[in-house]
Amino acid sequence: MKKMNRVYRDMLIPFVVAILALVLPALLIKFGIIDAYTAQIITLGGVNAIMAISVNIICGITGQLSLGQAGFMAIGAYSCIFLTQNCGIPLVFSIIIAGLITSIFGFLIGFPTLKLTGDYLAIVTLGFGEIIRVVLINLKSITGGANGKRFEDPSVIMMQAYPDITYLIIIGSLILVIVLLQNFLRSTYGRAIKAVREDEIAANSNGIGVFKYKMIGFVIAAFVAGIGGGLYASFIAFIKPDLASFNRSIDYLIYVVLGGMGSITGSVLAAFVLTYLQEFLRFLKDFRLLIYPLILIVVMLYRPQGLLGMKELSFVKTYDKFVAWVKNRKNQPKVKKEKVKSQIEKNEKGGSDV
Repeated sequence: MKKMNRVYRDMLIPFVVAILALVLPALLIKFGIIDAYTAQIITLGGVNAIMAISVNIICGITGQLSLGQAGFMAIGAYSCIFLTQNCGIPLVFSIIIAGLITSIFGFLIGFPTLKLTGDYLAIVTLGFGEIIRVVLINLKSITGGANGKRFEDPSVIMMQAYPDITYLIIIGSLILVIVLLQNFLRSTYGRAIKAVREDEIAANSNGIGVFKYKMIGFVIAAFVAGIGGGLYASFIAFIKPDLASFNRSIDYLIYVVLGGMGSITGSVLAAFVLTYLQEFLRFLKDFRLLIYPLILIVVMLYRPQGLLGMKELSFVKTYDKFVAWVKNRKNQPKVKKEKVKSQIEKNEKGGSDV
């Protein structure tokens, strides 16, 4: 019975935290306590957090190095616009289908390249991102070319008019991605992927198909990037082929390095912090671009494993520590009273050292 209650408690605490993180800021945005500009930054942080998770699946969880996640994001964004405007599919389904289309591209790219490792895989994925960008520039009839493409749909217009709804959709999608991914990582497949990351030879000797699980991780990462691209297109309502640029892939990689390779919550935290920091330092103009390299240098020197390393931020453990601290605070006066009482009794009996 106690074990069952503990299971319910472990599920209830993250659920309550997720609801508060989703509903409370949305209400503050709705009633104007959080202004539209700040709401836009927070919402953009949610999109960046989804992309950081996508990169972390490959770099931190699967143990590969990919520099082409921005290319997958661009595929998801343009697919979402095409499916919604040209095919008449509702936006929600367009985002999901865009993720599936991107995962197919992930499979096609990963099948010939995942036999490579380290720098070679990074170079190939970097080339893939640049190919996607060039293709999007030249497919003017579909993508609008270098001038970009505007997302004109009633649902997107509604999201632009109601920032609280946009926040609910994007942060809700982020929470859903985190929950599904955490459950996946606790499954047999997730443990196998982690085993491949730790030692490919040992994993292979224990019957784990190294290439198979690398492919699963790569496809899931591409799917998440496609979802992020669809949400970005819906949020910004305008995209350009530069969405697939190398610089964007590096930005998402920085979130992962700062948060910690293999830590989902660390990547999410770093994405929100750096997104807000970039806007906060806008008064420095082009000099703010120096901040990211400086942050990377400091992290590499003093905290090479990132803010959280491979650890996850646990709300259950935080709650347990808080409860234990409160109990200790309550018990301290009782302990002091007992010590004073015992000292008085010793003094009365003449057993004092004074």
